[in-house]
Amino acid sequence: LYLMAAARRLVNMGFTDETFPEGTHMCFIYSDEAERRKVISRFLESGISSGEHVSYFAENKSLAEVKNWLKDLGIAVPEGDAAAPFALTGAEHTYCPHGHFDPDVLFAGFGGFYQQAMASKYAGVRMTGEMAWALNGMPGSERLMEYEAKVNEVCLDIPIVSMCQYDAKRFDGATLMQALKVHPMMWVHGQIVH
Repeated sequence: LYLMAAARRLVNMGFTDETFPEGTHMCFIYSDEAERRKVISRFLESGISSGEHVSYFAENKSLAEVKNWLKDLGIAVPEGDAAAPFALTGAEHTYCPHGHFDPDVLFAGFGGFYQQAMASKYAGVRMTGEMAWALNGMPGSERLMEYEAKVNEVCLDIPIVSMCQYDAKRFDGATLMQALKVHPMMWVHGQIVH
């Protein structure tokens, strides 16, 4: 085990005063883009200011666009040499690096990524991804909920803080209900619900 649950650092998600142990896996189902940007910007800012390695997997957004809305919300996005703790990549490329979605391939890289971040003296690892990439017909995307359920198991050993973003205007009700079932917590209307 990388870090026993009892020894885990408590982290602030940025959008609530509560703290949670590393390894927290949370769902954010939203229908308002302004609210999403506000919540996600606070989540990212909290990780950056805590000295964590922060990754954002964005769907169809350029690096400049995401940085601009973060800056518009008052978030200091690291630049130049200081940008190392903030990684912004395309969601489809991140989740489907070989042109298809395979949860086991992703999980195989989690441990090494976490170990590398710790060796680089980051306080922890925080990730958030826009999950609408799964609606693009990518081979293997039908395994999305299998992946989400396994994240809970993987985070018992590899304490990555993660928040999965689901657009309620794009995902059907059945998929959203499955997402709720496999995430231990969700952010809804200004609070975290277990």
